[in-house]
Amino acid sequence: MGQAGCKGLSQSLLDYKTEKYVIAKNKKVGLLYRLLQVSILTYLVVWVFLVKKGYQDTDTSLQSSIITKVKGVTFTNTSELGERLWDVADYVIPPQGENVFFVVTNLIVTPNQQQKTCAESESIPDALCYRDSDCPPGEPVVAGNGVRTGRCLRVGNMQRGTCEIFAWCPVETKSRPAKPLLGKAEDFTIYIKNFIRFPKFNFSKTNVLDTKDKAFLKSCHFGPENPYCPIFRLGSVVSWTGSNFQEIALQGGVIGIQIEWDCDLDKAPSECNPRYSFSRLDNKFSENSISSGYNFRFAKYYRDGAGVEFRTLMKAYGIRFDVMVNGKGAFFCDLVLIYLIKKSHFYRDKKYEEVSVLQDGTPEAEEAAAGPGLAEQPEAQHGGGSQKENGPARIT
Repeated sequence: MGQAGCKGLSQSLLDYKTEKYVIAKNKKVGLLYRLLQVSILTYLVVWVFLVKKGYQDTDTSLQSSIITKVKGVTFTNTSELGERLWDVADYVIPPQGENVFFVVTNLIVTPNQQQKTCAESESIPDALCYRDSDCPPGEPVVAGNGVRTGRCLRVGNMQRGTCEIFAWCPVETKSRPAKPLLGKAEDFTIYIKNFIRFPKFNFSKTNVLDTKDKAFLKSCHFGPENPYCPIFRLGSVVSWTGSNFQEIALQGGVIGIQIEWDCDLDKAPSECNPRYSFSRLDNKFSENSISSGYNFRFAKYYRDGAGVEFRTLMKAYGIRFDVMVNGKGAFFCDLVLIYLIKKSHFYRDKKYEEVSVLQDGTPEAEEAAAGPGLAEQPEAQHGGGSQKENGPARIT
């Protein structure tokens, strides 16, 4: 940089600059300018404040707890199980009543299995053989039921057979029943008890009516007239997802139950109500698709008089229910309370505590801010909680 450049820079440091305004006497430009101002103001008032309620503080950290109970009985008579009465202890898994539970609606039963040797199922590709060397001993059958013994078992004069295995015999060979075993389960009921809390506003509520009438939950069913009776008929829940109960009971499926709490806490606690929605969560394939449905296996074990262990293997088809909860709470923003109203200084004094630090480093609260805080909001109705405000301390 030359000498002239340095001299110009040093002189510009002492310059004073001011803005110059030009007033355009043009009605079109002026009208467009005012329309832009009105549009921005309308957006702020209508959309931000009235629609989105931008003056409110929100809490999306919803705390939730779910308790579920299924009730209902049905009777079946099959060759494998004989005459049997099914109650909740038989068809609900797990029994604890969690937010995810399974209701058995169909079964394939393989009774009296015992650990010994038998032929592997012909439906297992890895078990097919032509000679004993095709069944190396000790190796498990891929996607099969046991380990090979080294023998190839053939029926009659057939060239192809299946490997002999050591397993729980006889192996499962039956196909899925054409009709659901527990087809009458659509009249069973589900009780869904939900507790929620917005920790930021110390607001709590439940979806069950707060009543001392012991007969209420034994006689009511969920509906527009009973929004605080969370007892749902199984068949109704499935139909609300657009599915047919008998079809889903045959091969199983997954149903989602969504509970949403969207609460404006400026209103009365009774205005904070749950909203329910129901959906089919598993992909609904064609009826003959291998990917259709939902099933798993479990067994019940026992011993005979000689001490030999047996089991009954059950392949259970049914409906898995996933109960999900979300929501948000919105409350009047403190900025309006402590800055924009006539008595804002009073609320500021109650919200903030003035603290002075003494020479020895010990904080001392000023007497002006040592008084009691704001009165708490009344407790919510129908199992609701209270709303309380605790502001931060301000150090001077």
